[in-house]
Amino acid sequence: MSYLNILILFSATSFLIYGIAYFVSTNMKNEFKRFGLEKFGPLTAVLELAGAIGLFIGIQNNTILLLASGGLALLMLLGTGVRIKMKDSLLISLPAFFYFVLNTYILYKALM
Repeated sequence: MSYLNILILFSATSFLIYGIAYFVSTNMKNEFKRFGLEKFGPLTAVLELAGAIGLFIGIQNNTILLLASGGLALLMLLGTGVRIKMKDSLLISLPAFFYFVLNTYILYKALM
C-alpha cells in the first residue's frame, strides 16, 4: 500500500466518523449553534460523508479522488475560516487546518 493510499484512507475514515458524529452527537450540533451556522450542520455532515465515500472510491478512480479531495479541502478551508472568525484557539483550530492541508496534498498528488 502506498503512502498516498494510507493518507487517503486516514482522511476518508476521519470524515466518515465526523459525518456520522454530527447525527449521533449533540456536541457537533452545539458547535454549529455556537458558530451561528446550525442550518448548515446537516449539509456539512452530508458533504463530509460524501467526501469520505469519494476518497474511498478515489483510490481506484482518480476523477472521483480529485472531486472528493478538492471538496473536502474547500470544506476544511471554510471550517478554518470559521474557527478564525470565532477567535478559537490555535489548538482548537488545528484539526480543521490539518485536514485542509491533508486534502490539499491528496488533491495535489492526484493531479500529478
